[in-house]
Amino acid sequence: MSPDTSGQREARGTQEAREPREVSRRRMLALGGGALGAAAAGSLLPPSLRAAMAAAPPSGGLRAVRHVVILMQENRSFDHYFGTLRGVRGFGDRNAVELPSGRPVFEQPGPLGRTVLPFPVRGAAEAQKKDLQYIGDLDHSWGGGARAWRDGWMDGWVSAKTAATMAYYDRRDIPLHYELADTFTVCDAYHSSIHTSTSPNRNHLWSGWTGYEADGTRAVTNAAYAEGTHPGYPWPTYAERLEKAGRTWKTYTEWENFTDNNIEFFTTFKKIARKALAATGGHTYMESFYAAVRDTTDAAERARLLAALEEGVATLTAAERSLFERGLRRVETGTLADAFRADVAAGTLPEVSYLVPSAVDSEHPGSSSPIASATLVYKVLDALGSHPDVWRHTVLLINYDENDGFFDHVPPPVPPAGDTDERWKGLPTGLGIRVPLLVVSPWTVGGYVCSEVFDHTSVVRFLETWTGVEEPNITPWRRRVTGDLTSAFDFRRGRPQPEVERPGGIPPFTGRWRPQPPLVQHMPVQEPGTRPARPLPYQPDAHGRLGEGAVEVTLSNTGKASVPFALYPYAGEFAVPQHRDVRGTAQWRVPLTREAYRFTITGPNGFRREFAGPAAGGAEVASRVDPRERDLHLTLAATGDRPVTFTVRPLGYVDEADLDDWTRRVTVKAGRSRTVVHSAADAHGWYDVEITGPDGFRRRLMGHIENGRASVSG
Repeated sequence: MSPDTSGQREARGTQEAREPREVSRRRMLALGGGALGAAAAGSLLPPSLRAAMAAAPPSGGLRAVRHVVILMQENRSFDHYFGTLRGVRGFGDRNAVELPSGRPVFEQPGPLGRTVLPFPVRGAAEAQKKDLQYIGDLDHSWGGGARAWRDGWMDGWVSAKTAATMAYYDRRDIPLHYELADTFTVCDAYHSSIHTSTSPNRNHLWSGWTGYEADGTRAVTNAAYAEGTHPGYPWPTYAERLEKAGRTWKTYTEWENFTDNNIEFFTTFKKIARKALAATGGHTYMESFYAAVRDTTDAAERARLLAALEEGVATLTAAERSLFERGLRRVETGTLADAFRADVAAGTLPEVSYLVPSAVDSEHPGSSSPIASATLVYKVLDALGSHPDVWRHTVLLINYDENDGFFDHVPPPVPPAGDTDERWKGLPTGLGIRVPLLVVSPWTVGGYVCSEVFDHTSVVRFLETWTGVEEPNITPWRRRVTGDLTSAFDFRRGRPQPEVERPGGIPPFTGRWRPQPPLVQHMPVQEPGTRPARPLPYQPDAHGRLGEGAVEVTLSNTGKASVPFALYPYAGEFAVPQHRDVRGTAQWRVPLTREAYRFTITGPNGFRREFAGPAAGGAEVASRVDPRERDLHLTLAATGDRPVTFTVRPLGYVDEADLDDWTRRVTVKAGRSRTVVHSAADAHGWYDVEITGPDGFRRRLMGHIENGRASVSG
């Protein structure tokens, strides 16, 4: 619940926050015979699913997919959940950006000049005598998101969100999440769609974008929760496009759904709701009606209300009734997973399923917890695993609508300044902060990481690619910089389930609290090792030469997808970070504003180029990537009237004992150039090379050379 959330949801969230003490006891008992019982045998996954996974996935590529199940949970950032996970872009990220202060992005400015580092929820819980499962929520408003992002410098997190923003979980705290990542595929470049709260992000999931309110302002707040007065959003949803194309879909949601079923806020569905509710005694929107249903303690009154709804539903046209049953119908509180299981068992699971949990199951840090979500996820997995033929043809996507206010260190791609579709009042509407995405399916087994840039519209694009039903609401910029999720899959061959370490036991609920950092801080250590990585559609490069009053940078990308580059100007070359999206080649003119320059260009999957040197220099370095041999060709040039001696040395991806063998000193005569080759083949395509010369000249080249095949994480 953000500061711009309606009071209605605010009050309901507070009520739900008081309920888990009783609810969690019931759920823990239910879970104890399943996930917790399995933990004793070494796994938190349902035995049914582990048995179903033993079969090879069906052939046929995307044509073999029959069902896509989308479970969007609430308000967790990627670093908050997976910063310590082995082999992802987490706390050990070599490509972490530098703040204007010169400190790493992980060292966030705090009050009174103090620096706040990421700190474990577990340690804070012990110090504050609280339960680690039930931390409270933070500011996640449009304004708060902008302050944390701060024009791309990424140094406003603590001032915008409080020090609790830096709290993180690890494997011991959320074991099911980690096991899912270790068993299937985790995406570590998946972003929320917009720098703000729940509803605008869910608009992107349901329709491909968030447009405008009736008063002309951009739909960047949770204004839609005021259903009694909100007129609704007039643009079509993707569900309506599926309906028109004759594809089956359904929303699974309960009497209480935390107002997370955003399809209810679109005018088509509001009109159907009013007609269906006509006989219910003054209710005009679904939340008002179902609040009355769940709040009454009189069984007869509840039956009367539900019967009145059926009277109204009977008046709907066939087309209206289909949309009502698929999009607006709710099931009794606590029965979402049962309804889903029943359809799986009956063979009536639709092609596209949207699971919209209640507040207590939503994972929202203000009303839920990881344990509640783990219970729901376990039941969904068990429903699929219990019917192996359904499992063999199903994709389950578990993602999070927004980051809540929890820190993530990876700056998101930014649209061009003139893109009116993707900006509001001078600020980019997206991409938003990274959030987790777990891709669970027979074709994603193997503990992979996929590092292609995605956001919530990527889910819609996956459905587009699979069904052929297009969504024109998605803007050209998002189509350019985000993928369609297909790179997360290997439809050619199956992978065995990996052996992973799995802790057991999940603590019970106590109460809400906000973690505080310890007095003595330490940078968290990410789990050692790598994980298998999916091939990516990028092949970026960048190099520069001194021109008249500027460094002329050549950007190149021979991959199939556009690369979002970001430039961080540390010597005042620009006032704020700059952004370019490139497929092919492009030029970037970086003005010289001082006697020396220093800037860094970053891109996806660890790509980095650091540039530093005197404004009147005589040295240059050009680079070329050879994907066939996985070589980096470096052309060293002496452009002045004197020879230049360069030192070329690796900063990573080679054994330290062999560092001297890899380090080369190369002298280039005036006006001449020499090319040296750095091989990345033995490092699975990864490289990190520094080149230094006279007068502070320095280049650093880091990244991964793709060859179209699976690799390992860096």
